[in-house]
Amino acid sequence: MTFGMVTWAILMAAVLWAAYAANRLGEKNEERGFRDTGAAILEFGRAFPNEAIRQLHATADGEVLFVRLHDNKAGFMRNMRGHYGCHLIEPGTVHVAGTPDGKGLRIDFADAAHLSGTFVFPSPQDAAEVSLWLLGNYVPEAGKVAMASRAGS
Repeated sequence: MTFGMVTWAILMAAVLWAAYAANRLGEKNEERGFRDTGAAILEFGRAFPNEAIRQLHATADGEVLFVRLHDNKAGFMRNMRGHYGCHLIEPGTVHVAGTPDGKGLRIDFADAAHLSGTFVFPSPQDAAEVSLWLLGNYVPEAGKVAMASRAGS
């Protein structure tokens, strides 16, 4: 065997190993979903740069992330394998119902029906908190002002 053939064999083995390692790393990232909240924050920030994130809650499978924003709005992110679908939930555009076990929510988006579905959370407390975020979106601005004035008196 000549020196050139050995060099090519080593080079080919290195390329195949690098391809295998990259493939395994990609599979781990797909399995992880939104368990990497740092990446989720960056993605949502890219989609909506003027929105400040206060809190995040992922579903039990890690495929969907609900985002609580600074001004009591809410956002929604879905892992779509190659990218993330981000949606800003506008007040009055969602209908929420709980599941019998208390760990999930049936959410219907009026302005984005393709995002609607049943979302199961790791605990009933997470589901309740997300439903409260979404309920905050139900109250129109006039109603919030009226509630604030009643609370102050």
